[in-house]
Amino acid sequence: MNPAQLADAVRAAGAAALTGLGLDLSVLPDAVSVERPRNPEHGDYASALALQIASQAGVPPRELAQAIAARLSEDPAIQSVQIAGPGFLNIRLSSAAAGSVAGIVVEQGDAYGHAQALTGQRVNLEFVSANPTGPIHIGGARWAAVGDALARLLRAEGADVTTEYYVNDAGAQIDRFAASLLAVARHEDPPDDGYVGEYLSEIAGTLVKQHPGVLEMPRPQALQIFRSGGVALMSEEIRASLAGFGVHFDVFFNEKDLHDRGGLDAALATLRQAGLLGVSAPDRL
Repeated sequence: MNPAQLADAVRAAGAAALTGLGLDLSVLPDAVSVERPRNPEHGDYASALALQIASQAGVPPRELAQAIAARLSEDPAIQSVQIAGPGFLNIRLSSAAAGSVAGIVVEQGDAYGHAQALTGQRVNLEFVSANPTGPIHIGGARWAAVGDALARLLRAEGADVTTEYYVNDAGAQIDRFAASLLAVARHEDPPDDGYVGEYLSEIAGTLVKQHPGVLEMPRPQALQIFRSGGVALMSEEIRASLAGFGVHFDVFFNEKDLHDRGGLDAALATLRQAGLLGVSAPDRL
């Protein structure tokens, strides 16, 4: 018996208990949840169903819990049901029922836990998307775990999922990143609004080796090399960090590509023609 089957059994026992007490079945929720108790000594699972519906049913919670427990105890998969506190149900499964789940897992293999509820649905899931101006940090790792887990759950339900990392490689933050790298390479103070960290020295040193003479170039040309090269090296490190964490993306979409091919201007023009964009909006953007 797995948790979903036990939840169904608890709901069925609740319906039988309400009927036996002559109470209204409409108070019974469509779905009932069971949870693992914090203390394993209290049982394998716990349910607060009696507490949730007792007031609506017009009966004391413990009385309703006792009625539900009596019905549950009739199930051969249930070893025991104890009433705790104001009306919690602490449920212990029989050894055979508890062990049957392991057999199902082994039998179904990789198919275990999969369903078809989202079959035919396409989902584009974008997450992490940290700026390529520094190493991935704990915040990015947290969202990598959440996003990757969500993608796996959606796929397990039959959805066609594409995971996307939006690379913010255009804009003011990239300009500051390039200026910071150039300053480090030239042993100058970083810009007031620039980036700091040992990783800048590593990236700057690599770019100087890859582009001999870059430090003698005019500033605009040097900045362009540090901009494109710095973003590429930082992106590689971020990808490697995520891969080491077990997170892989289907698509890495670069913001710069959107600008270079005129996608942003085209979108603004479409919105403007449709009357959905104010005259001053492009200036604010």
